[in-house]
Amino acid sequence: MIAPSTILVGRIGKVFWLRVEGRGTFQNSVQVKKALQAVVANGTHDLVVDLERCPMMDSTFLGTLTGAALHLREKNGGSLSVLNANARNLQLLSDLGLDHIMSVDTQGNAWPEERELACAQLATCGEKGASCKLEHTQHVLQAHQTLADMSNINEGRFRDVIYFLEKELEEQPELATS
Repeated sequence: MIAPSTILVGRIGKVFWLRVEGRGTFQNSVQVKKALQAVVANGTHDLVVDLERCPMMDSTFLGTLTGAALHLREKNGGSLSVLNANARNLQLLSDLGLDHIMSVDTQGNAWPEERELACAQLATCGEKGASCKLEHTQHVLQAHQTLADMSNINEGRFRDVIYFLEKELEEQPELATS
């Protein structure tokens, strides 16, 4: 059985720090999205996602990070930095072309002062996950559409997932109405 993931967050100076403790998946991506949206709405321009204790990320989680990075670049001139990614996560970021829109620290030298403070200042994220199946399904669809929009290769990779999610929303009356 896989242990549940925890999302830790905190403001360290001018930086919002988010650490994933466990897998980054569709199960915790709504929580991450809400946390990132809340701090950006409050004027934060620099976001850090710390993957030191994150062994893997799924496509929904990656799409959530991509959406946040694109929003920062387009609206605020800010940035999303990814730190401490393992080889598997680095490969995912690179294969999907996400290392072009996120600052991926492969040398371990970004945000040096904040790194030291992060361990002592992070707390469990207070944001809630999806409130219903509709919100969850719409979020998963949006995350995959964001990844597909990044390149033609990604569009091919996620075409079937997007198709089935759209069909699920169309075929389930309780999901199609809000």
